[in-house]
Amino acid sequence: MVTIAKFRKKVKQYLVDEKGRRTAVVLPIEEYKALLEAARDLADLRAADEARAEGGEGIPLEEVEARLRAEGKLR
Repeated sequence: MVTIAKFRKKVKQYLVDEKGRRTAVVLPIEEYKALLEAARDLADLRAADEARAEGGEGIPLEEVEARLRAEGKLR
């Protein structure tokens, strides 16, 4: 799992503007993919928290799986 602390320790290359201000970071593609996955996980957790806070009715796992299978998103 990628954490911000681990990410900060690994970042060593930056792109800078004409004033020397850091504008971008260069990192290995695998770290980039791991950061994207972590961001998606965080978004999912936030959405779940919001749904719980609304107090709506949940959907049984079996129903979710059936819907995803019907959409071709789950085998």
